Amino acid sequence: MKRLLWLIVAALLPLPWIFLELSGLGHHLAQTHPGLVSFISGMAIVGAAFILSWGAELSERDIPRSLALIALALISVLPEYAVDLHFAWVAGKDPAYKAYAVANMTGANRVLIGIGWALVAIVYYFKHRRKEIPLDNSQSLELSLLLLATIYSFILPLKGTLSLIDCVIFFAMFLYYASRAAKGERHDEALGGIAGYLDEKLGNTARRLAVLLMFAFAGYAIWLAAEPFAEGLVATGKNSGIDEFLLVQWLAPLASESPEAIIALLFAWRGKGSTGIGALISSKVNQWTLLVGAIPLVYAISAATWGPMDLDSRQKEELLLTSAQSLFAAIIISDFRFALWEAMLLMVLFVAQFFFPQESIRYIFSGVYFVATIGLIINSPLRRRMLWNALLLRARPPS
Repeated sequence: MKRLLWLIVAALLPLPWIFLELSGLGHHLAQTHPGLVSFISGMAIVGAAFILSWGAELSERDIPRSLALIALALISVLPEYAVDLHFAWVAGKDPAYKAYAVANMTGANRVLIGIGWALVAIVYYFKHRRKEIPLDNSQSLELSLLLLATIYSFILPLKGTLSLIDCVIFFAMFLYYASRAAKGERHDEALGGIAGYLDEKLGNTARRLAVLLMFAFAGYAIWLAAEPFAEGLVATGKNSGIDEFLLVQWLAPLASESPEAIIALLFAWRGKGSTGIGALISSKVNQWTLLVGAIPLVYAISAATWGPMDLDSRQKEELLLTSAQSLFAAIIISDFRFALWEAMLLMVLFVAQFFFPQESIRYIFSGVYFVATIGLIINSPLRRRMLWNALLLRARPPS
């Protein structure tokens, strides 16, 4: 009954905004109280994201395990896609929104690593008193693609644009990732939580129907809530004198990615630390390939142009810092272990950036990540092999 109650609560969260939107009251409320609109629509996104995640986890019964992990990661970050691609679409009409598209994407990626990854190791330690999470060898595919995508991402701030060529390259990486994962074995382990409860109570046909209904309901709620949530954040920042760039960069990802992080933490709490961090690694690969690649595509369609989306100096700095953090994190786990002290270092470096308002601080922290990355590579033959395999598109486990 407790698990069923959580499912009911998640299903109820989107209903207030769905009612406001369908009744026409949402538009009026957005003009008078944009902060309230962001809160109500944000709660709709959170509830929908939980339902999506449970549905994706439940679908593991019918698709290969690695592909199910991709589906879980992809679907659970759908709210992040909806918000970010809304900004990219509007940017095609209003150039001022270019900054928001990049802000939301970089913020989501940095929060995922600096908070999400770190908390998995911290929860795992406090629950099971183990200072290290061993990663499964099968996750070499995710690690290789994360390294490859991160290395390419450094090109973006150097050339100062997001183009359709970048879209093709990032999409190709994701398709390669998905095609390799589809060849894996199906999931045979017992599911836990809400997905486990539904799996116990439903037969094969009912389970598949439940997955479809969960996807349809949550997808509809996100479709209705993404635009008002994003626009409400921007309007709230302008009305309150708060930097709307920061609201879009940090508050929006915390709302849209919290269910995904909570699910990973539950895995860690149940002793499945490798599964928890594996889900977040897969989410990172999804965002670092499919999401980044989709931004220039959506922008080009909206603007009706083949030209790239130009980046200003602030966006270049944010992309450089995000790439540097991603490289450091990928190298950390490329030895197929994630230690508590490594998690704490990721979190400290992420949080420390907020205490330095200087414009040059992003370059300084990027340099810190680079130096730390080089040190790890020099001291670990296994990390060097994994990096080399990634460059050669060879997803091999350690030997």
